[in-house]
Formats: sequence, structure tokens, C-alpha cells
Amino acid sequence: MARLRIDCLIIDAADPERLAAFWSEVLDRPVVGRTGPYVWLRRENGLGIGIQRGAAPQPGKNRLHLDLACADPVAEQSRIEALGGHRLHAYDGAGFLVMSDPEGNEFCVIPEGEGAVGLDDEGRAHYLD
Repeated sequence: MARLRIDCLIIDAADPERLAAFWSEVLDRPVVGRTGPYVWLRRENGLGIGIQRGAAPQPGKNRLHLDLACADPVAEQSRIEALGGHRLHAYDGAGFLVMSDPEGNEFCVIPEGEGAVGLDDEGRAHYLD
């Protein structure tokens, strides 16, 4: 029986060129091509990332989001904000650094390393305390 694997992550965008430039800088993956309504970032570790033109705006909280790991989430927050991202303060009580890209797609910035995000019984993180 064939096994499925995640091949590409596709992000919808009203302005795929602008959003591709944002994600290219955030993830340090250069834009490598354009095909129809897609702008493609460099594939790494088998995962492709495409930004797809889509007219519908982000309707609310994402049902699926990225957790981006790094050594220093606070430093990355400043860098991401300088690139046009935003911290979503509505999630501050959860202890996670929740951000959005310039079009409102949500993602978390977490400390790298297994077990680096400690959770309490309510599922709140403690790395921003």
C-alpha cells in the first residue's frame, strides 16, 4: 500500500509575489520559479513551498498552521515584524509567540530542540514567561 507524504505547503495569497518575498526572507529560501498562479520557494528536505494566487481573504483563525523553530524566538519576532509580519496579541495568554504574515496567515515561533516548549495542564507554553 502506498504511503502519503507531504510534498508541498501551499499558502493562498491575494498578492503572491509580495507574500513569496516575505516567506523567502523568513525561511531563507529564495524564490526559484513562477508557474501560473504559483510562486515557488526553493525545495528543502523534500518539502516544497508555493504561494498561490487566491482572492479570498483569510477568514479567521487558521485550522492548520506552521510552527517555526529557532534558537531565539524574541529576536526572530523583531526580524519578522521588520519584514511585515505581526504578533497576534490575542494569543498572549497561551504563552506562545503567535504571528501572522502580511496577509493574516498565522504561524508560531517556538524555541528549537526537543522538549523546549513546556506545556502546563491547560496547554499553555512557558517559553515567553
